Amino acid sequence: MGFFTRTRETAPCTVEISHRFEELSAHVRLNNGAVIHPGDTVQVQGPEIMAAYGEVIRVDRTATITRASGLEQIWTRWTGDFEFMELCEFSFSEEVLS
Repeated sequence: MGFFTRTRETAPCTVEISHRFEELSAHVRLNNGAVIHPGDTVQVQGPEIMAAYGEVIRVDRTATITRASGLEQIWTRWTGDFEFMELCEFSFSEEVLS
């Protein structure tokens, strides 16, 4: 991995789509054990997968992993901490919203 260059690799993957009352989710599992690091992107190849209501679908596909450059990884780690803290900002109030 270079400090300024991105690399690409492919990996077999399993996509699971759940469209049920109890769960609405989509998950991708990389079947070769590849690990995704901060700044990396994953794009699943192939046509759109649609699950009808009540279905859980599992489909084997190929994923393209674009590895972030060293500089992008550092930037993502540094700025990601700030973005996470935004998610943590919350408050409780006894005031009724009108």
